Amino acid sequence: SACRLCTMRKLPSVLARTLTSGTSGSPVLPDMSEVRSRLRDIVGASTNWRDHVQAMQERKALHTLLAKCQEDLSPRRMKDSYLEVILPLGSQPEIREKYLNVHNSVRFGRILEDLDSLGVLICYTHTKQEMQPRSPLSIVTALVDKINLCRKIIYPDSDIKFTGNVSWVGKTSMEVKMHMLQLHDGDYSPVLDATFVMVARDPENKRPAFVNPLVPETPEEEEIFRQGELNKLKRIDFSTASLLKMAPTAEERNIVHDIFLNTLDTRQEGEGTVSFRSRKLPPNSVWMEDAKLKGLQICHPQERNIFNRIFGGFLMRKAFELGWATACSYGGSRPFIVSVDDIMFQRPVEVGSLLLLSGQVCYTEKNYIQVRVHSEVYDADTREHQTTNIFHFTFMSENEVPQVVPKTYGESMLYLDGKRHFAAVMKEI
Repeated sequence: SACRLCTMRKLPSVLARTLTSGTSGSPVLPDMSEVRSRLRDIVGASTNWRDHVQAMQERKALHTLLAKCQEDLSPRRMKDSYLEVILPLGSQPEIREKYLNVHNSVRFGRILEDLDSLGVLICYTHTKQEMQPRSPLSIVTALVDKINLCRKIIYPDSDIKFTGNVSWVGKTSMEVKMHMLQLHDGDYSPVLDATFVMVARDPENKRPAFVNPLVPETPEEEEIFRQGELNKLKRIDFSTASLLKMAPTAEERNIVHDIFLNTLDTRQEGEGTVSFRSRKLPPNSVWMEDAKLKGLQICHPQERNIFNRIFGGFLMRKAFELGWATACSYGGSRPFIVSVDDIMFQRPVEVGSLLLLSGQVCYTEKNYIQVRVHSEVYDADTREHQTTNIFHFTFMSENEVPQVVPKTYGESMLYLDGKRHFAAVMKEI
């Protein structure tokens, strides 16, 4: 079944150049701690929570450096933003503990944090102005479009290499493609592909800001750029057809109706006395309302990003861990992540917030489990709840899992939404 996950497209040559040679004679690559300290330098972020208000005040002065229109900014090539970063799990065992899970493989939640930081640094590399040590842009993650894995297990004692570059640019947004590889027998072999969308905003993170245009140089790069454009259109189509905006299709309505008929209790006396209120669970099934887990997180200053909001990678890690636990308790065996898709960052999370996470199994097929994690912040002063993110995770269990069955109309919509996400992932792989 692991083979079914092998979805690695051929690496674009701009990325593949440095990946084909083994480790001999390669230059020393920056590691993740260097990525984060570079980000702090670019933004001028404080390392002390007490000073963060002062640091944000100083950023206000950078407004004058913003471009009035995109044409004022010099075009960039894909290779201008290309970065390689090492995660030295093999050569520096002291960092291994942070990445280790109980199954003696790498915690995927930590990888999500690293991808998030690297994606932001790649965008700052694309928009860097030679004469300015500090960037006037606030670059934040808008969307994790997709992460597809082609390996079930990531080993905790072999070095990992991340590579990536900006692959598409709009007026104020950038798509970043990243790859993760792990060292085996002297060569780096693929583990995952990731596509993130970042947005540029002004120094105070209040309004959109222009970014440098991207100029593809080869037919191959033109194809990557065109794919970025298609991804954007696909996202618009997907959200337009959202079940919150449009009724399900005729085929989807039939699916829901069949599930409903399948749960009616026909054992009652007499002809034609089937009660719509009396429902029974089909064999080898679980009611949707019994397939959920909840979590709570207090957002401490330690988890803040360079803009003193809660770091998107931390939110992804927490959501993934709850999603994994939801799949684990549902399937009764260890689940493996196959794909992450369509994580929309709807609003920032402030330090000090109470973060409420709810994991829900919303669709199952054979040994696959589709989990949706909803995250919201609770403001103790106003007593209001506001959605910050919706996460979609596809897991594969070691054994076939029970069918998840919706009971209400609302659950049926979640079921269909999960089915759509699952179908999109399967099409990719």
